[in-house]
Amino acid sequence: MKQPSAIQKLSDEDLVVAIVKDKNTLLFEVLYDRYANLVYNKCYGFARDGDEAKDLTQDVFLNLFVKLASFKHKSKFSTWLYAFTYNHCVNYVTRNTAKKIEKQSVSPDVMVNVSDTEPEIGFSDMKIEKLKRVIELIAPDEKMILLLKYEDGLSIKEISSALDIGESAVKMRIKRAKAKLVHAYTNYRSHG
Repeated sequence: MKQPSAIQKLSDEDLVVAIVKDKNTLLFEVLYDRYANLVYNKCYGFARDGDEAKDLTQDVFLNLFVKLASFKHKSKFSTWLYAFTYNHCVNYVTRNTAKKIEKQSVSPDVMVNVSDTEPEIGFSDMKIEKLKRVIELIAPDEKMILLLKYEDGLSIKEISSALDIGESAVKMRIKRAKAKLVHAYTNYRSHG
């Protein structure tokens, strides 16, 4: 169904206001069309299975429709949607941790103790293919914050706004997540 061009020209934020006001599912379809591929790709990054990613995408949009009124316009809608999607995926992965651990045969205890000493390699020196494998070994919330910063290119301020936490908390979480990732990468490299 072709949407009138006036609706297509509405900003995301104006669409959200109209959807929340009238619970308009036709307007929500416009928002869905704009972001379905992006949300699917984010979900696929966590699920690693096409069907599972499709299910997660549908879940994200169902929850989004219900919780759209909680968007407070502190950031761009797309930034908020990234965080909303990541949070949903983190919750999904957390609920399915036992299944994931069983599949990967990796104990979460491996990543608990991160040394304060300088790692052998730097964050920017990591090889992409190994990095893709190792990022699956860190906690989902740590993966989320690194992806928001480095894959989606969000600023500290945007992440702070999207996650509704202070900028210093964002910086600390990124620092800790990077340290755990470097530790896991180094450990993976020396044993893998």
